[in-house]
Amino acid sequence: MTWEKKIPANPVVAVAGATGAVGQEFMNVLHDLDFPAAEVRALASARSAGKQIDFGGCGQVPEGPLTVQEMTPEAFEGVDIALFSAGAGVSKELREAVVAAGAVMVDNSSAFRMEEDVPLVVPEVNPDDVKWHSGVISNPNCTTIIMALPLKALHDVSPVKRVVVSSYQAASGAGAPAMAELYDQTREFLDGKRGDELTISAFAHQIAFNCIPHIDVFLEDGSTKEEWKMVVETKKIFSAPIDVAPTCVRVPSLRCHAESVNVEFEKPISVEEARAALEAFPGVTVMDDPANKVYPMPGMLQGTNDVYVGRLRKDPTIENGLQFWCVGDQIRKGAALNAVQIAQLLLP
Repeated sequence: MTWEKKIPANPVVAVAGATGAVGQEFMNVLHDLDFPAAEVRALASARSAGKQIDFGGCGQVPEGPLTVQEMTPEAFEGVDIALFSAGAGVSKELREAVVAAGAVMVDNSSAFRMEEDVPLVVPEVNPDDVKWHSGVISNPNCTTIIMALPLKALHDVSPVKRVVVSSYQAASGAGAPAMAELYDQTREFLDGKRGDELTISAFAHQIAFNCIPHIDVFLEDGSTKEEWKMVVETKKIFSAPIDVAPTCVRVPSLRCHAESVNVEFEKPISVEEARAALEAFPGVTVMDDPANKVYPMPGMLQGTNDVYVGRLRKDPTIENGLQFWCVGDQIRKGAALNAVQIAQLLLP
């Protein structure tokens, strides 16, 4: 059943999980895009209720602090769009209440991504999929989003058959406590602490000055759930049988994910054709001048909106192959920005 209720031009927006890293970024993006909200409600757990959070204002909402409200079913009464980043469990618990209140849930968790009646949307890639939702639209995994933009630019030139991708994922993907742990652990390491002396709680192992080839839980086939997400989500977003072979690695960068991507196409595609397609694609910026040491780097692109592409070249090991490197801010395009762009698609 498709959604029949109309979103007003000036909707009431709820930010569920407003005190978390992505929730705070929702607030920043609503301001930066001047989203035409009539009201913005900051919702979080009972322990955060009553806190004040800064808000730059947007639409009809003036600049000034917002008081956090407890995230209960009743808190969604009168809400038109609910931006969720409170974890899969909370999303599942509140889905019925949010939809019953007449709101569209734009969910950043993994709770509903593979459900048949839930669109999985990257606005630059498959915007029309928002038309068939039944009250819930899912944000894809951040790593999938960042790969999807340059992949779509190339897929439109020559259909993609297979992708081999290695990700270099920032601490922010594991939340605000993980970002704090990277800072704290780096200080501890520089102070001479090692091994058991380091504070390790957000990650399976030391993250400072280290790389961890383990994100989410391991599955029976030896892959991780993070890698599985890239496989199945890419197929759903593109509505195409694209094979994806990923290896996902946590690295000690703060906010930006990077990915090394090898693509096999159905038909020949030249580097020049690929570059032109990438340069013309919305949300993609090409940074590719190796002679002058110009290429995307995670530490230099925090807080930006685009996916940045460099190191574009032929893959000589296969027919119709290209390689590239891409970087995107995990909290912005990988989460909050993508969700607010979905909300923009819902406006009349």
